[in-house]
Amino acid sequence: MNKENPNRRLYVLAGFLAAILLWYIGALFYTQIIKGDYYLQQSVRTITRQETVEASRGIITDRNGSTLVSNRLAYYLTFDSSLLDRDADVNEAILDLIELFRAQGVSWNDELPISSDAPYTYTIDEVSSIYKDRFFKFLQDRKLISSNIKSKDFSTELLGKAGITAGELLDDLREVFDIPANWSQADARAVSGVRYSLAARQLVGASTYLMVEDVDSMLLSIINDGGYAGAKTVTATTRSYETDYAAHVLGVVGDIQSTDLEDPAYADYPLNATIGRSGVERAFERYLRGINGTRLVSFNSDGKITSEAYSKEPQPGNTVELTLDLELQAVVEKALAKTVAQMNAADGDDTRGAGAAVIQVGTGEVLALASYPTYNLANYYSDYSQLLENAGKPLYNRATQGTYAPGSTLKPLTAVAALETGVTTLAEEINDTGYWYYPGSDTYGTWCWDHSGHGLVNVTKAITNSCNYYFATMGYRLGMGTLVEYLQAFGLGSSTGIEIGDKAGTLPKNPPGEDQAPWAAYGQSSQAYTPIQLANYIATLVGGGKHYEAHLLRSVKSYDNTETLYESDPEPINTVSINGSTLEAVKEGMLGYTQPGGQLYSYFKNCVVKVGAKTGTAQLGGGQINNSVFVCFAPYDDPQIAMAMVIEHGNAGANLASATVEILSAYFGEEEVGTVVVGDDTLLP
Repeated sequence: MNKENPNRRLYVLAGFLAAILLWYIGALFYTQIIKGDYYLQQSVRTITRQETVEASRGIITDRNGSTLVSNRLAYYLTFDSSLLDRDADVNEAILDLIELFRAQGVSWNDELPISSDAPYTYTIDEVSSIYKDRFFKFLQDRKLISSNIKSKDFSTELLGKAGITAGELLDDLREVFDIPANWSQADARAVSGVRYSLAARQLVGASTYLMVEDVDSMLLSIINDGGYAGAKTVTATTRSYETDYAAHVLGVVGDIQSTDLEDPAYADYPLNATIGRSGVERAFERYLRGINGTRLVSFNSDGKITSEAYSKEPQPGNTVELTLDLELQAVVEKALAKTVAQMNAADGDDTRGAGAAVIQVGTGEVLALASYPTYNLANYYSDYSQLLENAGKPLYNRATQGTYAPGSTLKPLTAVAALETGVTTLAEEINDTGYWYYPGSDTYGTWCWDHSGHGLVNVTKAITNSCNYYFATMGYRLGMGTLVEYLQAFGLGSSTGIEIGDKAGTLPKNPPGEDQAPWAAYGQSSQAYTPIQLANYIATLVGGGKHYEAHLLRSVKSYDNTETLYESDPEPINTVSINGSTLEAVKEGMLGYTQPGGQLYSYFKNCVVKVGAKTGTAQLGGGQINNSVFVCFAPYDDPQIAMAMVIEHGNAGANLASATVEILSAYFGEEEVGTVVVGDDTLLP
C-alpha cells in the first residue's frame, strides 16, 4: 500500500492561495491601471463640481512701459435662479436682496431701459446703448413687439408710435413675471429690472446675472452669513484703470451680446463672457483675451468644500504695448481742457468740443489722441446716462469721428500739388489785389482775408501770408480732379487705418455746372476731415511724401514676457512724389508763420523748438462761430512729430497757438531737444 505524501495538502493550499492572490492583483491592475482613469472620473463626478475659472485680460501699456490698464481681484455678487429650491419664490428672493442693498446704500446693476421712478420713461439710447440688442430680442421673445421688426429699425420711438409707453410695458412685465399686485410700484419696478436681466440672459442659455460689482467687505459678510437664496459671491478680476487719460482710446469691456455671437471671431466664447466693447479693448481683443481654466471643487456630505484643484490652469491675456506716450497724452488733454474752458467762460457755449492728434513722422505711430470733453473709464457704466445727456457729448471721440472743414490748413497740400504738376514754379509771383475774379467773370470770385491784398507773392509767401487769392488761382489751374487726386494721395477722404476706427471724411466735388476747385484749394467747398487725418497728412508731407497708416499697436508680448507675438514694422502704403525744392519751399512757408514777422511769432518766440505751422478758420455759416483748425510739425530742421488740433466754435486757428506751444514745449524738453537736433552720436561742447 502506497503511503500518501504529507506535503501534498500544503502544496494544494499554497496553490489555492496563490491563485487568489493572482486574481486580487489582476483585479487591482485592471481597476487602478487599465480602468483607472474611468473610475477616477466616476468618483470625481460624484463628489466634485467643475467650475470655469475666468482668465484675466492682458495688460495695456504705453510706449514707455507705463501701465494704462491692468487688473485687480474683486468680489462680485451674482444671482442665479438655478440655485433656488424648487418651491422657492424667485420674486421674494430678489426683493430680499434689493431690500438689503437699499439698507446698505449699495447700487445694483439694472439693465431694464425704463426709468427707476414714475412717471416712467424709456432711457435707452438707440445709437449708443450697449443694451439695445438685448432689449429688442427680449421684447420679441415675449411677443411684446412684432417679429417683423428688424433690429436695425428698432428704437424706443418705434415703441411709442406702436402705443407702448414705458409705464404700460412695465405693467406688462409685472404680469409676465407674476409680481404680486399688492407690491409697491417701486418694489415691482426694481424686481422687474432683475427679472428682465435674468430673462434676457436665458435667451442665450445663461442663468447667472451680475447684480453688484466690487462688493465691499460688509456686504460680503452679510451675504455669506445670511440666508439669501440665489445669491452667490465669486472672485474675479476686474479692469483697473491706472490713468485718467486716453479714455476714448482705451475703451471699455462689457458683456458679450447675442449679435456678437454671430461673429466668427467670438465663436468659442462662453455665453457669459466679458469682451472689449470699444477702443483698444475691442480692437485688440484677440491679444488681450485670456484662456479660461477649469477648477474641480470637492464637497463633503455637509456641502463644505474639502479641496480644490485645477484640471486646467487659466492663462492670462497678453501684454499690449501702445504707441501712445502717456505724458504727452496728459499734456494734450490738459491743454484742450484749459483752452475750451476759457472759451466757454467767455461766451457760455457748453456744447463746444475739441480734438487733437499727434503722429510720429516716418512711422505713423500715434503718440497722442485726445478728445474733449472726456470721461472717467472707471465710472463709465455708472455715469452712462449722465454722459449721454451731457451737452458737450463726452462719449463722442472728436479726434477720430469728428469731421471738420480744414480751412487754410490745406494750403500746404495745394502748394505741393501746384508745384509738382507744374502749374506754377518756385519763382512765379502772383499779384494779390484783394479780390480774386474767376477767369472770364467780372463779378464772380472770392475775397482774400486781407481785402487790401498781399501784392506780389510766390508760393512760400503765399503760405506764410495764407493768401486766398494765390491758392484760388492754383485751384483753378489744377482743376478739381487733380486736386482730389492729391488729397487722396495724402490720405484725406479715407480712413487713416487706425485700429479703433475713424471716419473717412468728405472730399470736395463740383456741383453740376460749377467749378469749386478754387475754393476747395484753400480748404472750403464742403470738404471735411478728422483731426487724425490732418495730422497724418502733415506727417506725410514733412516726411518727404511717405504716407503711413496711423496706428496704435506697437508690440504684443506674452503675459510672462517670454515671447514677442507682434512688433510693429510699418512700411509706407504709398509715396507722394515731392521734389526736395518743393518740400523746402512749403516748409519754409509754414516756418514763416512762427518766426519774426509771422502771425504767430508772439506765441512761438519762447517755444523750445523751431516749428512749422498753419492755421485754419473753417466757416460754418448760419451765423455760427467758425471752427479753429491748427496743424504743425517740429522740430523744423528734422521733423519728428506732426500735430493737428480742432476746437469747435474757436473762431480763428490762431487761438490754438498757445495750447500748441504748451504741448510742444512739454514734449521737447531741453534735454530731449539736444538729442533730437544734434543726434545720438554727436559730442556736445
